[in-house]
Formats: sequence, C-alpha cells, structure tokens
Amino acid sequence: NNLRIRLGDVIETAARSQAVDISDLGSLKSDLLAFFADRLKVHLKDEGARHDLIDAVFALEGQDDLLMVVKRVEALGAFISSDDGANLLAGYKRAVNILKAEEKKDGAPVSGKPHADHFREQAEIDLAAAIDTARADAATAVSNEDFEAAMEALSKLRTPVDRFFEDILVNADEAELRMNRLRLLDEIRDATHVVADFSRVAG
Repeated sequence: NNLRIRLGDVIETAARSQAVDISDLGSLKSDLLAFFADRLKVHLKDEGARHDLIDAVFALEGQDDLLMVVKRVEALGAFISSDDGANLLAGYKRAVNILKAEEKKDGAPVSGKPHADHFREQAEIDLAAAIDTARADAATAVSNEDFEAAMEALSKLRTPVDRFFEDILVNADEAELRMNRLRLLDEIRDATHVVADFSRVAG
C-alpha cells in the first residue's frame, strides 16, 4: 500500500499538540510546506523528473499530498511527451500569448464567460463545447486521483483548439466579438489548470 500523508494536516496537528500560537499557524504551515516542496523537488529531479513539470504541479493550490504530487508529475510528463500533449501545450501557449498581448493593450485582464449567442463560426461552438466537457471530465478524474484519465480528457482539446486557430480571427474588428473570443481563449487556460499550470511547462 502507498503511504498517504497530507502535510498540511500533519503540521496543523503537530502545532496544536505543541500549543503553537494559532495566529501564527498559517504562516508556519506555509513555510513548512514550502520547505517540504523544495525537498521533494530535489528528490524528483534526482529521479529524472523535469523541473518545469514539477513547478507546474506545485503552482496549483493545496499540493500537500506528496504521493499525489508525484503521480501528477508522472502523468503530466507522459502527457507532454505525447503528440496530443505537445500540440495542446503549443495551442495553450499560443492562447496565453494572445491573451497577454491583448490584456496589456486593454490594461485589464480578460474575465467572464464567453456568450454562446455571440459565436459566429462552428470552430468557436465546437471549442466551447469541448472545453466544457474536457474540464468536467478532467476535474472528475482528478477528484478520483486518476491523473492519466485527467490528461486523456485534456487531450481531446487538441483538435478543436487547432481548428479554432486555423479558422478564427481572434482580434476581430467588432469589440464584442473580439472580447468573446478572448474569453474563449481564457477558458482554454482555465481548463488546463485543472491538472497543472501549463504556463510553467517549457516547450
């Protein structure tokens, strides 16, 4: 059997047993979790894991179950090494680069859900539907601690993302249409973050 330890719970239990000032508990947990995370990073790197994939997992909140961190890093590595994973990563980075450029131009982050009644092209409709399905399926798989299935769910975004960039002009002349398409790109970013922060992944 695999040993399961949630470090946050262990730290909190130990702190309470030692009558640590509760007002300092949050800071204590943060510091100790950062320490353990750094030690695990060293171990995983020694085992051959890519540092960027480790950072992509640790960038998510609540990563204090070391066994699950290791499994997530392993699944992410296998996914990124596949054709679907590599192409989805490329699509993700293209989406994020467009978002960063437009957010800088607008002086505000893109936020809000895209409106289905503003879609003009089939590629937009298909991508929106694929994102909803992939995000839900990936979230369910993560809750079941099945990270391979979570990556498989995300892999289904590859084709609709590729088609979107082939068929759609994101920076449309109509402000409302442009913003709706930017929100759709933000949905790509949000969906992939169910399993890891893809912005930390090299490639």
